[in-house]
Amino acid sequence: MVGIGATKREPTVVIKFFSAGTAACIADSITFPLDVAKVRLQIQGEGNAPVKITGNSFLKTTVTPKYRGMLGTLTTIARQEGPKSLYNGLCAGLQRQMAFASVRIGLYDSIRSFYQNLLSGPNSQAGVGIRIMAGITSGGMAVICAQPTDVVKVRMQAQVSGQPKRYTGALQAYRMIGREEGMKGLWKGTLPNVTRNAVVNASELVAYDAIKELIINRRLMTDNAPCHFVSAFGAGFCATVIASPVDVVKTRFMNSWQGQYSGALDCAVKMLREGGFLSFYKGFFPSFIRLGSWNICMFVTFEQLKRLCCLMGDKELFSHTSIPAPGYAPVLHFLVEPPSSTAKVDGFYKKRINQWDI
Repeated sequence: MVGIGATKREPTVVIKFFSAGTAACIADSITFPLDVAKVRLQIQGEGNAPVKITGNSFLKTTVTPKYRGMLGTLTTIARQEGPKSLYNGLCAGLQRQMAFASVRIGLYDSIRSFYQNLLSGPNSQAGVGIRIMAGITSGGMAVICAQPTDVVKVRMQAQVSGQPKRYTGALQAYRMIGREEGMKGLWKGTLPNVTRNAVVNASELVAYDAIKELIINRRLMTDNAPCHFVSAFGAGFCATVIASPVDVVKTRFMNSWQGQYSGALDCAVKMLREGGFLSFYKGFFPSFIRLGSWNICMFVTFEQLKRLCCLMGDKELFSHTSIPAPGYAPVLHFLVEPPSSTAKVDGFYKKRINQWDI
């Protein structure tokens, strides 16, 4: 067994909210440079449309790509702008995760149960359709809450060091966007973002749910960290394949200046005209690596935090019987109530050493 085992107690909505938001912030902090690389690749070449000269003659403007591939993008940004630029917009990113992940992940199980009871009855098993509906609903609700934080995050990630900056910080960005573009500016790109996150949330959570259930039912793994790792990796790949086109349109539209696009559909049409169908999959591998690694960090942490909170709520955190491995409880018990003599210390380790999964 790896990590905290499954608990008998069902986590409450509050526990799910807290665990999802915290886990998402941890995952974002670890994978944020990959997200910056993804945004830079997605907006690269933006606005290089064919220019009409006379009659039916067109001049195709070409710009040498500045970034090539995920590793090349990370290296170029770090070399030309400094490593700090890889974390542009981190503050807004963490604000977004606390507002966004808490809702979309924390409410998913509750919404799924609601749809299940409504459509199939309380004793039935949730089918794929019900899970997709729950993912779309919780994803759409989350966007409405967190949209301004997403706009600020994307714009700050797109800023290139050494060039005039649109914003000096997250709070200043909120103020400037609100002052210059109004409330409409803070919710810019809500439609493509709702579409994108509804699709991502449905594919991500449904894939994670289905893969995890399949692994456990076929007894390939137990319900623990390795199972969560594999399920999260598969969910990240499914979400990237399905949601990448919407994600690219969302990123470009959010980063655009006023009047550049008349709407998300206009942005998509111009992208198709300028770069063809493949332009919708710009930054695919950085997106997959980022989303896959983010999913792994988030889901593994989320599952462990849920179980830890349940143990704390049941006052079993320091009970050696509640967590047989990897031995968190004996260690915490030792820290809270240290043995009073050297002999007791030796006895403590001899008694507990076989319970530790080293």
